[in-house]
Amino acid sequence: MKIKAAVVRQKNGLFELEDLVLNEPAEDQILVRVVATGMCHTDLICRDQHYPVPLPMVFGHEGAGVVEKVGSCVKKVQPGDHVVLTFYTCGGCEACLSGDPTSCANSFVPNFMGRSVTGECTIHEHDGEEVGASFFGQSSFATYALSYERNTVKVTQDVPLELLGPLGCGIQTGAGSVLNALNPPAGSAIVIFGAGAVGLSAVMASVVAGCTKIIAVDVKENRLKLAHEVGATHVIDATNTDPVEEIKKLCADGASYVLETSGLPSVLSQAILSSAIGGEIGIVGAPPMGTTVPVDVNFLLFNRKLRGIIEGQAVSDIFIPRLIDLYRQGKFPFDKLIKFYSFDEIDRAAEDSEKGITLKPVIRMA
Repeated sequence: MKIKAAVVRQKNGLFELEDLVLNEPAEDQILVRVVATGMCHTDLICRDQHYPVPLPMVFGHEGAGVVEKVGSCVKKVQPGDHVVLTFYTCGGCEACLSGDPTSCANSFVPNFMGRSVTGECTIHEHDGEEVGASFFGQSSFATYALSYERNTVKVTQDVPLELLGPLGCGIQTGAGSVLNALNPPAGSAIVIFGAGAVGLSAVMASVVAGCTKIIAVDVKENRLKLAHEVGATHVIDATNTDPVEEIKKLCADGASYVLETSGLPSVLSQAILSSAIGGEIGIVGAPPMGTTVPVDVNFLLFNRKLRGIIEGQAVSDIFIPRLIDLYRQGKFPFDKLIKFYSFDEIDRAAEDSEKGITLKPVIRMA
């Protein structure tokens, strides 16, 4: 079928809107009419080749839309259902079978390598030339996308669908890193480095968790102001101050829970140093492949735990509907992070995101 999609053809290139051809759904695939798609940091770092994904590629992995057609083996959804698209996992490895799909052993190739689960290219030019697709099992920077039961979450129809795409990755990552991975007890202190969409989702989740000291660290005034608005009890502008020293003024022994969302090695070092003995430091910020940080092993030896967190350690079919329920109750106001752009404004959305002007761009497809 004919679709319009945003294609990146070269490293650091523009998102070029092109008329392309999408395959009909295979027996295990779901055809989704995309209503809106969040733009995530991962789209941009893959565009810029920080991760070695093939180009050209149709990115987009925070899609929200309406099911149009399903393959013969699909039972989970039916035409007319509202859905959020998220990351793909195999469902058959030990981690998936144990209930931790974010540790899927087979997720990298189907999420990043531009082919369907069976190895086919699902998007072509009109002359048959292949264009990388199936990014995160969806490639939702397009008017239509093909997904799978494993990465398609049915959602309620009484919340605006155009809001919900970011729940598929960035907001799920921030909120889940707190509620699922770090899991701080009520009354505890948490520090969140980076007050972008992921970091502020973590701030809101910390409120839900009952943390009584929620410290947000960033260098942009607009982000810190919004951090206060969505629940941070303290904010630290790291432009002219040492955040580790400031955190120690608020938490004399350091914080028991720390989350690093910026992807900057120097900030990760600060996050580690701001942790308390026995504390836990979660990493979700994604720098280029091969990035390292110096770590004082003896500092970590005192029962500190340094861990990576993928997709908020979420089981999306459970977690995304829970976040929607929290939103409906006014307890998780993630809509405050969103700014809408039309499809032909996608490059401006990317630029605004990189400049920190917009926290979570959402691209409306029509």
